[in-house]
Amino acid sequence: MRHLLLLIATVLSFALTTSVRAADPPAVKGLWLITEFPATAAKAGDTTTIKLKLQNAGLIPEPLDLTVTGLPAGWWADILGGGQPVAAAMPAANESVALTLRLDVPAATAPGIYPIMVTARGATNTTELQLRVMVGGEVPAKLSLKSRLPELRGTPKSAFEYQVTVSNDSGKDLIVRFGADGPRGFQSTFTEQYGNNEINSIPIEAGQSKDIKVKVAPPRDVAAGNYTVKVRVSAENVGAETSVVLQVTGQPTLRVSGKDGRLSGEAEAGKDSPLNVVVSNDGTAAAEDIELAGTPPSGWTIEFQPKTIDKLGPGEKRDVVAKLTPSSKALAGDYMTTVRATAKGDTASADFRVAVSTSTLWGIVGIGLIAIALLVLVGAVARFGRR
Repeated sequence: MRHLLLLIATVLSFALTTSVRAADPPAVKGLWLITEFPATAAKAGDTTTIKLKLQNAGLIPEPLDLTVTGLPAGWWADILGGGQPVAAAMPAANESVALTLRLDVPAATAPGIYPIMVTARGATNTTELQLRVMVGGEVPAKLSLKSRLPELRGTPKSAFEYQVTVSNDSGKDLIVRFGADGPRGFQSTFTEQYGNNEINSIPIEAGQSKDIKVKVAPPRDVAAGNYTVKVRVSAENVGAETSVVLQVTGQPTLRVSGKDGRLSGEAEAGKDSPLNVVVSNDGTAAAEDIELAGTPPSGWTIEFQPKTIDKLGPGEKRDVVAKLTPSSKALAGDYMTTVRATAKGDTASADFRVAVSTSTLWGIVGIGLIAIALLVLVGAVARFGRR
């Protein structure tokens, strides 16, 4: 019997809990003027903006006239919608319309708290919003600046791109300017978060924030290490700054040249001829597994001794001999041969001018052939001339 009573109590408790959870909350209907900050500070002689929202919850849409009452003498108010002055608004059912109240406070306004009423009035529905504008002394502008990823790692060829958030913590709109201070040779540029155009300044509304991309390009010959760049923002007489760090790792930089800087050589058609090549590393990290290759004219061959270089430290160089064999049919003249050095992380090439000469034996043979041809020609003239 006791088990039966316990089972019944459990079933009743579950049913009651289920019915409470299934009950829908009562529907809310009405019309409201809303603001996040109904009491705000203003500076005498300046313009203050207050964000408003006209909310329609489940009502039939209708035009609502917008008015501002209770303004002290000399004050001026505009209600903006979409950036333009408006006199009425019409939010759809269960929708809202964003508005901005712009107040011009005369410079002679005494410190104090000034109540202002904003009204939205339609044929069937009306709503009011009481605001308090606190006029005091100087209301200074205020900026803040934060970086999401303040430290990035890469080589001198990497793109160091930081995203910073600029916040206008003032009671008025500001034109915010950008700047950066970094080591000598570091270049900094600013773009909007979803844009590519470089900018020097940007407008930010009161109480709003914007994300900005900061791109920092170090010099290609910068040594490995950590480098700090200070990013600055300023507006009127205030500013803010934050630091970003570039963790630059070493980068090999190969260079191909000739002995004593000469990019020329000599060769004889059909014979092996040495071409002296110098491979150097002008970077800040060792170059490893360097492979030599060349592109000679058609019909030529090129071989390197050595073919590969295991490692070349920063500032080191290595002499390499390129065994170049011009085609046996090559005519005398100047030819171009490209020599390349490829390593992990970098590649370099250089064009060498090779002056080709032909063999002396072939010159003698050529002269003999010309002489024979002349003798044949003279004999033919003498024989046929008698006839």
